[in-house]
Amino acid sequence: MTLYQKYQTLRAHLKSLGSAVVAFSAGVDSTFLLYVAHDVLGENCVAVTAASHSLPKRELEEAKTFCSERGIRHIIVESEELEIEGFRQNPKNRCYLCKRELFTKLRAVAQAEGLAAILEGSNLDDEGDYRPGLQAVEELKIESPLRRACFTQEDIRALSREFGLPTAEKQSFACLSSRFAYGETISEERLSMVDRAEQLLLDLGFHQVRVRVHGDLARIEVGETELVRVLEHRAKIDDALRGFGFAYVSLDLRGYRTGSMNEVIGHV
Repeated sequence: MTLYQKYQTLRAHLKSLGSAVVAFSAGVDSTFLLYVAHDVLGENCVAVTAASHSLPKRELEEAKTFCSERGIRHIIVESEELEIEGFRQNPKNRCYLCKRELFTKLRAVAQAEGLAAILEGSNLDDEGDYRPGLQAVEELKIESPLRRACFTQEDIRALSREFGLPTAEKQSFACLSSRFAYGETISEERLSMVDRAEQLLLDLGFHQVRVRVHGDLARIEVGETELVRVLEHRAKIDDALRGFGFAYVSLDLRGYRTGSMNEVIGHV
C-alpha cells in the first residue's frame, strides 16, 4: 500500500466514525492524527490532553498552542497516575494501569459531548515492542486509526513534513514514568528530577534524549551522533543532574533507543 493509499484509507475511516475524541499528547503521532481527524470531522473532533506529573509542562503548552492556532476544541483533564493503586511501585504493567485510567476518562468526555469514538495515536511500529498499554486499548475498544491504516512512524513524519506540522522533526517522546526501571518507586519529586534533567539536555541542543532512572543513578541516552557532544558538556551536565538530586550520572554508550527499559524482561 502506498503512502497516498494509506492516507486515503485513514481519511475514509475517520469520516465513517462521524465524530471523535482524540487523545492528544502533542507528540508526533497524536499531532498528525488530530490534524487529519479535525480536517475530516471539523467541529465533531475534540482533542483531550491529560495533565499529570508524567507530562512535561512544555508538552502541555505545545498541545494548547497547536489547538489554539488551528481552532480545535481542546479539553484538558486531570489524570494523576500516581493515585492509581500499584502505579507508584512501577510494575511491568504500569502502562496498562495508566492507559486504562486515561481512556476511562476520555470515554466519559466522549459520552458527555455526544461523540462516537475515542482515538489514540499508536502506529504500526509500536507493535514490535512490549506495549501493555495496547491491552487497555483493546479492552476499552479504543480506535487506533494509524495502525489500522498501516502507518509507520516514518510515514507519519513524511506527511507531517508535507503538511507543515510542527512535530515533523520532533523527538520521540513517552511519559516521564517510562524512565524508571521496573520496581523503582515513582514519585512527584523523582518525576520532576527527570523532567528537569531532560529539559537541560534539550536546552543544550540535544535532539533525542532520555534520562533513565536506576536508583540514585541517572543513565543518559542521546542519539548516536550526539554522544561525543555529551562529553563536551560533561561538567555542566554532571553538576546540574547532581544538583537535581541524582548521586551518579552516566552515559549509555549504545545511545538512545525505544524501550530500553524493556530489555531486561526479554521483549526487545
